Amino acid sequence: VGVGVAAMGVEYFDEPALVLMLAALPAGRFEVFSGARKLHRIEPFSALVHADPNTPDLAELIGEMSDRLSSGYVFGGLASSRSAAVHVADGAWRGGLSGVAFTRDVALVSRVSQGSQPLGPVRRVTAAERNLVLALDGEPALPCLLRDIGLADLSEPRTALARLRATLVALADADATMLGRGGQFGADTRVRHLVGLDPARAAVAVADGVEPGMSMGFCQRDVQAARRDLVRICAEIRDEVESAQTPALTTGDGPDPLAPLDDGPSGAPRRIAGALYVSCSGRGGPHFGGPSAELQLVQHALSGGGPEVPLVGFFAAGEVARHHVYGYTGVLTVFTAPG
Repeated sequence: VGVGVAAMGVEYFDEPALVLMLAALPAGRFEVFSGARKLHRIEPFSALVHADPNTPDLAELIGEMSDRLSSGYVFGGLASSRSAAVHVADGAWRGGLSGVAFTRDVALVSRVSQGSQPLGPVRRVTAAERNLVLALDGEPALPCLLRDIGLADLSEPRTALARLRATLVALADADATMLGRGGQFGADTRVRHLVGLDPARAAVAVADGVEPGMSMGFCQRDVQAARRDLVRICAEIRDEVESAQTPALTTGDGPDPLAPLDDGPSGAPRRIAGALYVSCSGRGGPHFGGPSAELQLVQHALSGGGPEVPLVGFFAAGEVARHHVYGYTGVLTVFTAPG
């Protein structure tokens, strides 16, 4: 499903490879689905999805899948390919979604790790047309952008172009919190490309629809911030699992739909049975400093000095968590079992 796949601490990019993690899940606790095979046998609580990035209205399809789940939590990613994007679920598919849904008895802990560093303040979008941002906090958007990236104007095109190409846009819905712990972007923040400027209207164009009331900030990819955030979510997951709680799902990004499990007493210790990591195809080892550096970081931080956690993953054309499609992020989900 990706230009790169991963197993344990090794990343396989641009070469034939297949990775496999076997999970001992009782019948009746999961169901495979695709466009040709609808969910109908279980009451779905959460779902791992793969999707074709060329699917029209993909965000709406993922939102519909989220609405079908009693927790609302979808995780996974968009298939990435040098040619046709294919995803697999009891068959090879192009277009739409496929994956596996789980009942609430399959306990998960999931976190989103952002890979970008804020460049300036978070502002409120006060005027916008489709993907064109006209005003931020009542001020024309273009001067805000130039100020945040350290430019007085566009009089030196070569310098301006270099800085603009390194700049991304962070968006969050009107009712969401953009910044999380340590002043970094939280799980409700989506990072998108800056795709153009409109000097005549002092506006900026973003690779996503923008509406008045949304939060917006400018940012850039930052390796050190990405490393710190990745270590942080691994530590949070370990602490969550080892805290003797038994929720069906925790995501760390707001109130979670918790439910007691049926396979152990309340307060019983738990362990990580296996982990799935979906990262952006623009990340991976080279972005983090060397071959397989990203997966080695996850493997080490998630194991915490103990036995190695079974870990598989892939590098996506967009990462999925809850009902959002992200970019430049990592989505780490672990399956837990009684200790």
